[in-house]
Amino acid sequence: MARRRKGEDIHGWVILDKPLDMTSTQAVSAVRRLFNARKAGHAGTLDPLASGILPIALGEATKTVPFAMEGEKVYRFTVKWGERTDTLDAEGEIVASSGVRPGRAAIEAVLERFIGEIEQVPPAYSAIKVDGERAYDLARDGEEVVLDARTVRIDDLRLLDCPTADMAVLEMRCGKGAYVRSLARDLAVALGTEGHVAALRRVRVGAFSEAESTRLDVLKEMAHKGAASEALLPVQTALDDIPALAVTEEEAFHLKQGRPIVLLPRQAQELKSQRRPLFIADRDCSFAALATCKDQAVAIGDARAGKFQPWRVFNLTP
Repeated sequence: MARRRKGEDIHGWVILDKPLDMTSTQAVSAVRRLFNARKAGHAGTLDPLASGILPIALGEATKTVPFAMEGEKVYRFTVKWGERTDTLDAEGEIVASSGVRPGRAAIEAVLERFIGEIEQVPPAYSAIKVDGERAYDLARDGEEVVLDARTVRIDDLRLLDCPTADMAVLEMRCGKGAYVRSLARDLAVALGTEGHVAALRRVRVGAFSEAESTRLDVLKEMAHKGAASEALLPVQTALDDIPALAVTEEEAFHLKQGRPIVLLPRQAQELKSQRRPLFIADRDCSFAALATCKDQAVAIGDARAGKFQPWRVFNLTP
């Protein structure tokens, strides 16, 4: 007898305002239970000591997670000067200290060094794998973790406030893979002191912002009232970076079978005009477009040579 799969076919995005002291995995599990969804995933880990935007994909939306993860991130964070911890955040043990407290002018003077493509060494306490094991597991076991520098992109970095001599509040706009904790460490070094992240909040991930987010307690109350679906955004919400192609029901049927469709000259020209270099999870998506039928996602595919060839199909019912 076939084993019955648990949960329901729920498809879409929940933009959770993740609370402190909760892992991203715990947050995904909580949302999945509230919706009784069969499948769920998230677009970018947030540490337990961080709050803010955690996009959670349910059902067919999980197929768009790589697009969401490539989106620009915005973080608002507080650096505490004078102390560096082993984890580079408030959870760790103090491993170095300094009596230097940089002022506003000194901080603003070094920010430009960290804008653009920079080399950054990730924290030892990170999820990066070293010989098949997570770096944070090795670090917790007392092993010395040496990680290679990697190139990351920081589009903007600005000082928002200096509430005390010990604290500075900053905002960073960056690409995938940048670590706020590493930035705090490197900023402190550039200023001749030590530092760690005392507070961290993510305020944007790609197309997802605080305005669309829902707190977990609010989501629980909505679920209790049978209104959780009001917090669910369409599957295609994460695909704002690629052009859209409206197709007929007959064309949608062919695409869902994995077959290409012929583009009208006008459609081909319009998609070509919107083309730009784009790589998602090491895949060249420069020719990618989203086919929709009656505002519902049908398939992601490549539009070239007068045809649209699907390579990711969505199993959604009208």
